[in-house]
Amino acid sequence: MTAKKMHIYKPTAKKHSKGGSGEKLFRRTSMKKYRPEGRLISTPENRAALADISSIMQAYSRKTPLEARVILCDNDHNLHLDLGPVRGIIPRSEGAFEIGEGEVRDIALISRVNKPVTFRITGFEDDGCGERIAILSRKSVQQDCYNEYISKLTPGDVIDARITHIESFGVFADIGAGLIALIPIDAISVSRIPHPSVRFSTGDDIKAIVKSIAEDGKITLSHKELLGTWEQNAQNFCAGQTVPGIIRSVEKYGVFVELAPNLAGLAELVPDVHAGQHATVYIRSLIPERMKVKLIIVDAFSADYPPEQPRYFTDAKHISRWIYSPECCPRQIESVF
Repeated sequence: MTAKKMHIYKPTAKKHSKGGSGEKLFRRTSMKKYRPEGRLISTPENRAALADISSIMQAYSRKTPLEARVILCDNDHNLHLDLGPVRGIIPRSEGAFEIGEGEVRDIALISRVNKPVTFRITGFEDDGCGERIAILSRKSVQQDCYNEYISKLTPGDVIDARITHIESFGVFADIGAGLIALIPIDAISVSRIPHPSVRFSTGDDIKAIVKSIAEDGKITLSHKELLGTWEQNAQNFCAGQTVPGIIRSVEKYGVFVELAPNLAGLAELVPDVHAGQHATVYIRSLIPERMKVKLIIVDAFSADYPPEQPRYFTDAKHISRWIYSPECCPRQIESVF
C-alpha cells in the first residue's frame, strides 16, 4: 500500500476542489460504487445479479462487485457463501486486502460468518460430485476500493461509514468494501462519554470525517464536527425550559448534564445522582461568551433508552475548518483539516 498522509477537517461554505470536474465526477462515482459492506445485499441490482445462473454468468463476465451472506468458515479459513443458484467460496488468500502480507488476522475472516461480504466472481470449479462452485474474491474488490476511492480521500472529506466493532477506546467503522478505519472516543462528540456504546451500536450507518492517514496507511476518522457548533446546538434551547438530559459526570463543584452530543451544562450538586442516569433539568441560563449552560436538576433516574441516531448539522462533502466556539467567546475550540 502506498503511504499517504492525512490530517483533519472543518465545515465551511467553500467547496472542496481537487482536480478538474472529471476527477470530482470519478470520485463521486467511486463513493457510490464502494459502500460499506451490507448496503448492497438487499438492492434490486444485487438481487437480480444472483437470481439465476444466467445472471450470475453475466456478473462474472462483467466482473461486477456483489454481496452475499457468509454461511461457513471452514478449517482452512475459506469462506462459503450462499449465492442462491450456486454455492460460492472465497479462498482464504482472497478473503481480505493485504491478507498475504500478514496484516490481516484470521479472526477478521471468522468474524464475517453470518454477515454480508462483498466479492466478485473470478471463476468456476467442479466440486468432484458434479456441483458447480463459484470461486470468489473479496480481496480484489477491496483492492479496487482502495485504489479508486480510499487512496484519493483527503483530510476533511465527509464520507459514509458503518460501525463494525466497539471498544472502550473508540469504534471501528467500515468505510468501503469492508475496509476499516478508527474513530477514537474523543472524536465521537464534544460531550465526553464513558464508552462509545452510549453513542453508537454495531451496524449503525453514520457520517464521518477523514481526520488522518498514518504512514502505515491506517485511517483515523472524526465525528464530532458534524454534530454542530455550540451556537447551533444552543439555539434549540432557551432559559426557562425544562428538558431531558443525561448525567455524564459528578464533580465536587457540580454535575455535568448532556443536553445534546455537542452540548452539556452544569448543575449544582444534588444528593444521590450518578453518571449514566437520565435527568429532567431546568435551564437557568445560556451564556455564549463563556460557552456555559446553567441548569437545575429537577429529577434523576435510571433508564435504558437506546442511543439516538446522530443529527448532522451539515451536508457538506468536505470541511476544511470547524469552529465550535461562538465568535463572542475568547476561548476557541476548532478543528483544522
